[in-house]
Amino acid sequence: MDKFIAHILVVDDDEGIRSLVKRYLNEKKYLVTTASNAENALEKIKIIKFDLIVLDIMMPGQSGLDFLNQNKEYINTPVILLTAKGEPDERIEGLEMGADDYLPKPFEPKELDLRIKNIINKTKENNLKRIVKFENIKIDLNKQIVFQNNSEFKINNTEKIILERMINNPGKIFARDEIGKLIDLDKERSIDVIITRLRKKIEIDPKNPKFLQTIRGAGYVLWIE
Repeated sequence: MDKFIAHILVVDDDEGIRSLVKRYLNEKKYLVTTASNAENALEKIKIIKFDLIVLDIMMPGQSGLDFLNQNKEYINTPVILLTAKGEPDERIEGLEMGADDYLPKPFEPKELDLRIKNIINKTKENNLKRIVKFENIKIDLNKQIVFQNNSEFKINNTEKIILERMINNPGKIFARDEIGKLIDLDKERSIDVIITRLRKKIEIDPKNPKFLQTIRGAGYVLWIE
């Protein structure tokens, strides 16, 4: 079964636009749900967690802007507004209400795809774990400090890059060459030295690592959950 990039809700009263967008985004490996009006859209966002909403402003009944303004408690996902070219005030109002982007009609599906990708990538970056705690250890990637019991250890940029990738991929085995590509280093011995140095900062007993472990013949893995 194909893995979808994201689940998108497309809200537009124009059946032709809904069908066009759904078909195109399906081809780009998005899961797409559609709604023909604000009422139908609200029913769906109450029971489904979407990654992004594509929302038309000009709809009969409740407009896209009213929908956005009156349902903030339910809309906790990025929103792209579909607007007519002559609606600069509505675009500004929508952005002030919390919309992330807008796209004037008529539009090319490819441009919508690019805008969706841009927002989703930014959202993923913002959702990266920056501070983690496990047992008596706290790693703060923002400050580049490891707190272990009553001690503090500074981590350099190279160590930060490795830890950041491992923290956000717990349980994933990283081969030495994969780590090397992250930090632009191709000497396996040097990578082993960096891992040893990291263990001294995040392990209670570095010689018998509990968290940053070696998987013989495969690489390294960080177990923190």
